[in-house]
Amino acid sequence: MPERVLIVDDDPVQRRLLENMVTRAGHNAVIAEGGDAAVALLTGADRFDAVVLDLVMPDLDGLGVLAKMREASLTTPVIVQTAHGGIDNVVTAMRAGATDFVVKPVGAERLQVSLRNALAASALAGELNRIKRSRTGTLTFRDIVTRSARMHAVIRTAEKAAGSAIPVLIEGQSGVGKELVARAIHGTGDRRAKPFVAVNCGAIPDNLVESILFGHEKGAFTGATDRHIGKFVEASGGTLFLDEVSELPPAAQVKLLRAIQENEVEPVGARKPVRVDVRIISATNRDLITDVMQGRFREDLFYRLHVFPINVPPLAERPEDIPELVRHFLARFAAEEGKRVTGMSPEALTLLCAYRWPGNVRQLENAVFRAVVLVDGSEIGVAEFPQITQATQGASALPPPPIATMPILESPSLEAPCIAATALADSPAADSLPAVLYARLALLDATGDIRPLEEIEGEVIRFAIAHYRGQMSEVARRLQIGRSTLYRKLDSLGLATEPESGPPQPVVNG
Repeated sequence: MPERVLIVDDDPVQRRLLENMVTRAGHNAVIAEGGDAAVALLTGADRFDAVVLDLVMPDLDGLGVLAKMREASLTTPVIVQTAHGGIDNVVTAMRAGATDFVVKPVGAERLQVSLRNALAASALAGELNRIKRSRTGTLTFRDIVTRSARMHAVIRTAEKAAGSAIPVLIEGQSGVGKELVARAIHGTGDRRAKPFVAVNCGAIPDNLVESILFGHEKGAFTGATDRHIGKFVEASGGTLFLDEVSELPPAAQVKLLRAIQENEVEPVGARKPVRVDVRIISATNRDLITDVMQGRFREDLFYRLHVFPINVPPLAERPEDIPELVRHFLARFAAEEGKRVTGMSPEALTLLCAYRWPGNVRQLENAVFRAVVLVDGSEIGVAEFPQITQATQGASALPPPPIATMPILESPSLEAPCIAATALADSPAADSLPAVLYARLALLDATGDIRPLEEIEGEVIRFAIAHYRGQMSEVARRLQIGRSTLYRKLDSLGLATEPESGPPQPVVNG
């Protein structure tokens, strides 16, 4: 999904102009006719990525809105606009929390630059806060970066588990973010002030599993020079996250079952058990039912853990998350590496959106990190992803996929290449195709007949608008038609929009 930008202005003409600019820049515009309406939207359930705020309004002015946002601890970036561009107004707005300042009437390019910078700064701030909350065990579901309907369904399910002490089993491929979901469950529940202890069961040597999980007494075995309390006691009062729980050896499975049933553990070499109060969240990338049937996992332990299962879908099934994840990773790694990387080319984003990502979010994160290190300029291109490109070589030699229609791109956005890639990836030929399926146009319909020329032309125009992010002059130039012809064709397609030059802008007083 595109970013949601809240436009706050009491002038209906200005609101319409700003709405067109924001939409052409690839964002979703939401309108508020005054300061009070803006505060109601910002403090409600809706989430906004940026705000374009008029300073002078009759009810609650822009500075009042900034004050209300500060009281509500809202960190949404705000771009203030006013007809009075004096230095005093700039200083006052910035001190009140504004991210940027533009003077009416603002041009489309100036507003687009301001929005891009504000969104990048917001992404970086979000990443830093997310890392801080992760370390303190206070991550919440709002910290999960997603635009996917499937992931939102996962989050709604997990929120129900957060208010209970019910054992949760998180299932999903490696790298999809199972631990992030577990931390959000802990950070939203009643135990958020207590420890969150994560244990990778697959990384513990078999002969040390019991000692690490349940503890040991001094001298309990050779090398036990000190007493160790174990992860269960360490997490007492809080949450114990058992990652890759399917890797536990049989002996440890028996003791884990007893610890869950009896709420007590018996350290190695101890004379009596120790009472614990632990909320168990486990995770696995394997099919535990198959492991139970094949005798690799205890059936009674399975039913103790599999009380509230949550399945996290792989990244290949939620490509709409890729642009948002890329934006956050870019902001963080550019800051860490000290590079002025401002974005990614549409072609590179298309490549990432179409790739199947067997390593899921972790692989995408590493790919973006490598690209930030490799890039010399301010924009990451296809050249910065040589491994992904190599994996997709040969796509051009394959016949076009038998798709009835290309995707209809309703609004220009950064996510448009991902929409195209998703539709093509869902086609019958997807399994036989490498990933780069960009700008393919089907000439035949589902019955094998040639499609109408007007229909094909409409899809080309929609795709061009999305590809060039609503820059109509560039669209017309690339299609080699006049702008008046382009707008006439848009009108016939029901996509009428105002020309970039537009009517003379009115004199404003706000």
